[in-house]
Amino acid sequence: MTASLVDRILARDPRAIARAISKIENDAPDANEILKAIFARTGRGLTVGVTGAPGAGKSSLVDKLALHYRSIGKTVGVIAVDPSSPFSGGAILGDRIRMQTLANDPGVFIRSMATRGNLGGLARATVDAVAVLEAAGYDRTLVETVGVGQDEVDIVKAADVSVVVLVPGMGDDIQAIKAGIMEIGDIFVINKADREGVERTERELIALLEMSERSDGPGGKNGWRPPIVRTVAVQSKGIVEFVEAIENFADFRRTHLASLERRANVAQNRIIELLRERLLRLALDEALAPGQLRELAAQVASRSRDPYSIVDEIAGRIRIE
Repeated sequence: MTASLVDRILARDPRAIARAISKIENDAPDANEILKAIFARTGRGLTVGVTGAPGAGKSSLVDKLALHYRSIGKTVGVIAVDPSSPFSGGAILGDRIRMQTLANDPGVFIRSMATRGNLGGLARATVDAVAVLEAAGYDRTLVETVGVGQDEVDIVKAADVSVVVLVPGMGDDIQAIKAGIMEIGDIFVINKADREGVERTERELIALLEMSERSDGPGGKNGWRPPIVRTVAVQSKGIVEFVEAIENFADFRRTHLASLERRANVAQNRIIELLRERLLRLALDEALAPGQLRELAAQVASRSRDPYSIVDEIAGRIRIE
């Protein structure tokens, strides 16, 4: 069954791709086997992570970006990371509603993803979904995240190109500093650039970029200086320049040692995250009886026991084969 599904994924069967991503989201027993089988076929396309404050126009920007890539013959996968619905636990499909132009294009695959409380977290599920799209042979995979929280930072770190979207007059510069976004942005886009205050926002952004440091930054002989691109997504203004910036960074990362080190760091963090998840699962499944975690939490809350001793006790019960 898994082998058949993998073959259909590699043939870019949209139903098989959707089913595989659902298995990943729901943490199905065979999800890891699918990912193992397709891993050798990943990494061939280009993944662009787009993040920024709510209301910055990320969905419109991703929509126009996808349309541009389709106009030059590239296949596109889009993953929109949505907040979970408080009623169904599923994703709020606003992004797919807005992307109706692309919805019927056979060269485009669009998927909304939600947290659903899965053990590995949103970042793990999203990165694995990107792997499925890469294995399916999509030339460009666009990942749009909501907000600039830790999950979003993790997702964008794993992308080949990290894009941070700002808008004039929203104080995004302060929020960006707090979230550590300045360090991960490969390209900065000031969207809605027809608004008043765009020059001030760009000046502040330039000043912040000069204060931040990157391992592949301008300190080196051939360092990367993140460009600032102005766009008005709803009017398709600046999209060509945005695509040029993406492709320029893609060329840069293919040839520079610092960029190779960044990919190795992402891979190392990935291994650690998967190991952490596996060990946590062992602790919850093998070392604790049903309901015992709640009992231990009550003991800590009442100060009758300390959490450090409890963790030592749980760790002592784990059998690693």
